Amino acid sequence: MPRANRYFMPGYVWHITHRCHKQEFLLKFAQTRQRYIHWLYQARKRFGVEILNYAITSNHIHLVVRDGRGGNNIPAMIQLVAGRTGQEYNARKNRKGAFWEDRYHATAIETGKHLQRCLLYVDLNMVRAGVVNHPEDWAHGGYHEIQGNRRRNTIVDQNALADALELSSVEALRTAHGGWIEEALQGPHKREEAWSQSVAVGSAEFILRTQAALGLRGRNRDTAESDDAYMLRETEENYGLVFGVENGAIGPKNAHFWDVFC
Repeated sequence: MPRANRYFMPGYVWHITHRCHKQEFLLKFAQTRQRYIHWLYQARKRFGVEILNYAITSNHIHLVVRDGRGGNNIPAMIQLVAGRTGQEYNARKNRKGAFWEDRYHATAIETGKHLQRCLLYVDLNMVRAGVVNHPEDWAHGGYHEIQGNRRRNTIVDQNALADALELSSVEALRTAHGGWIEEALQGPHKREEAWSQSVAVGSAEFILRTQAALGLRGRNRDTAESDDAYMLRETEENYGLVFGVENGAIGPKNAHFWDVFC
């Protein structure tokens, strides 16, 4: 898989997914999920990354982020949060070995309606898994923050999210978000590979701009269309590398990889 920071483009919204080593349920304890959120809060302050949504499950995480300072701070943020969470867990459990797969995947998401769909995909993660019936029943996600139910130590930048969704205010965001959730709960809850197995998702124009911004790295990549969205795909050989390779622990040399998982 290519390194994530080779694809980094300032100003883009990214959907990041990262799974536990060998898909183990290392995040099954609420304490561990809460520590991940704690370090996410610290990283947001340190690196200035705008966190637009998140979901911490029992064996992987979802983040929707944008680099608010226009630099390349997202890989450093992931390294800090993932590294500290894993270190604390191993120390607490007297455990040795990797906590995370050393590769994570980042998909560029166009703002507006495509970001809206990605937002809902993240919010409904534990509903799709059959763990809860409504996002409000899962404490370790961005739903409560977006809806204004959590006041202290919040990490979702609601103003940035409203702006990225092309909404006029935080109040408009909460109203629209609540309506989107209720509507989505009435339909099928299926896994959509586009959000975690693509280089980019958006309009045809967005895909062309992204492909051009990637330069040589954007050539020879397939595009696909599904449900009024276009996807810039990874190469087939990159998909094949995920299964059958045992990844090492996160470290400075291997912390910024892409990966493929739900």
